[in-house]
Amino acid sequence: MPRDAAQSGSVSRENAEHYRWGDDCDGWHLVKDESLSVIEEFIPSGASEVRHYHRKAQQFFYILSGEVMMEVEGRTTLLRAGTGIRVLPGARHQISNPSSSAARFLVISQPPSHGDRFTE
Repeated sequence: MPRDAAQSGSVSRENAEHYRWGDDCDGWHLVKDESLSVIEEFIPSGASEVRHYHRKAQQFFYILSGEVMMEVEGRTTLLRAGTGIRVLPGARHQISNPSSSAARFLVISQPPSHGDRFTE
C-alpha cells in the first residue's frame, strides 16, 4: 500500500502529493491507496479536461468553491459550491470552468481512477 500523508497524521494541500493536469490545473492526493482515491483539484477560469471515461472507477465530484460545468453522457449540469455529482463506470464525462473565477473540488474515486482513464 502506498504511504500517504494521511497515514502519518492530518493531510492538506501543503503536505499532500501534488500534480498538474490540463491547462494550469492542480491536484493534491489527499487519500491514495489501491481501493480509494480522494483528490482536491483546482481549475482556473476557462480551463477544462479532455472528455473521457473509466472502465472500473466510479467517481463523485463535490464542489468546494466556485462553480463548474459537468457533462456526463451528453447531459450538462451546472455545479455550484456545496453540490456534487456521481459518475458511474463507463460514463463519458468532462468538467470545465466557464465562469470568471477559479473553482476547487473534491474527486472521490473507487477504485482509484489513475491508470483507468480512456479518451474518445
